[in-house]
Amino acid sequence: METIVYLIRHGETDWNHIQKIQGHTDTDLNELGYMQAEKLANRLASEGFAHVYSSDLKRAFETAKRVGERQQTPVPVTKVRGLRERCYGDWEGRHLADVQKDMLNVEPHQSICGIESYHAMQKRADRVLSEIIEKHPGQKIAVVSHGGLINAFLHYITEGQLGTGITKIGNTGITILHVENKSWKVMEISRVDHLEETITD
Repeated sequence: METIVYLIRHGETDWNHIQKIQGHTDTDLNELGYMQAEKLANRLASEGFAHVYSSDLKRAFETAKRVGERQQTPVPVTKVRGLRERCYGDWEGRHLADVQKDMLNVEPHQSICGIESYHAMQKRADRVLSEIIEKHPGQKIAVVSHGGLINAFLHYITEGQLGTGITKIGNTGITILHVENKSWKVMEISRVDHLEETITD
């Protein structure tokens, strides 16, 4: 049975705004990020998710919580540590521009400076998402995670046609995947048209 997965990036944080590397650092949403999460939740209110899953980091959970609460029948949010962003070790807290050149010299299988290797992140994403969908055959679920992990997973399931270095995942961007018999189909990538909508009381 086909499962539909809405794979969603969290709302904006201050570190996103100034391009600091977050990784496992537990930053919160900023004012714009909370507004983005509200607009996301409004857009998805009628989707009828069977369950909402989230990275256990605040920026993802605060986004996911609003999605779950806003469903016509509110659904619980389960925190999953394995949905975290890539661990960037010693690079966390540094500006992206300062380490970008070093990043290009790190091979996908390498782990240096306490940084999780790219391949390890891909395998983690595949393992965790596979475990989640096994619980929801034929259902629609939401999974709130991080841009790096989402792109790495897209790269993995499309054998490099999409994902890291090719697709940009915006804050609260909605990527829609269909999966059946371990075969993934990408239907939409980083849909953010909900951010153009006005929130009304």
